[in-house]
Amino acid sequence: MKIIVTGSTGNISKPLTQTLIAAGHNVTVISSNADKAAEIESLGAKAAIGSLADADFLTQTFTGADALYAMVPPSFSAESLRAYQNETGKSYAEAIKRSGIKKVVALSSIGAHLDSGVGPIKGIHDVEGILSGLDGVAVKFIRAPFFYINFFSSIPLIKYQGILGSNYPADARLIMVHPKDIAAAIAEELQQDFTGKSVRYIVSDESTPGNVAAVLGEAIGKPGLPWIEFTDEQLAEGLQQAGVPPEMTRNFVEMGTAVRSAKIWEDYDKHRPTESGKVTLQDFAREFAAVYNA
Repeated sequence: MKIIVTGSTGNISKPLTQTLIAAGHNVTVISSNADKAAEIESLGAKAAIGSLADADFLTQTFTGADALYAMVPPSFSAESLRAYQNETGKSYAEAIKRSGIKKVVALSSIGAHLDSGVGPIKGIHDVEGILSGLDGVAVKFIRAPFFYINFFSSIPLIKYQGILGSNYPADARLIMVHPKDIAAAIAEELQQDFTGKSVRYIVSDESTPGNVAAVLGEAIGKPGLPWIEFTDEQLAEGLQQAGVPPEMTRNFVEMGTAVRSAKIWEDYDKHRPTESGKVTLQDFAREFAAVYNA
């Protein structure tokens, strides 16, 4: 098949591209960064350099393809994250209609059943709605939970303050996934037939923040690493001190409140997948230790 992959050589898109190339498919990878072209081509794929906001570019790239993997990259510079996500979703929808592509696998998020109170996920809720409005196009939404690799951003907190933490308690519920497991699920869906609009949840492991801190602490030689619950105000102050723009800070704090209330998991509990990803928390702890000690 001819398959279009968005997301450049990111944490999901790179292993996805490698899997699809190994299976013998003709893959084009979209990136906004011309410097990524050589790396994309080294994977055996074709590079298409352009903006997801450019529906003409997307239409040209999508035309003749059998399937598309679509994702909305995060934007730390957008004045309104939700508006940016909506505009990207509309650009995708226009190009999908104009190009005639009939099968789409779209990266979504656990909690995307909610249109408010979930930070950056509410914009992904909107994108699901936009793509669900496409007539005659099969769309599979891959709803992913908290990425393990998000904990890499907490390495300075561990090194300089000896803690892990966020604005939810140590005994909160935390459902997690590895990008490689997401890539495997997307590759599977792209290579099989499906119809209509449907949701698939992909989860690697479930734990609590306190246990995550304990497991990661043990892996890096800091047994007993504590998880500290911050107030919303403390989290906002810490994020802004770390250079996170106000718009993203507000969204991250709000997402944390959804974890704290557990409402983010409600639809997942009604539609639990029969199979889980392969990368356990213990597996990720070894990966985390390698990065921590590098």
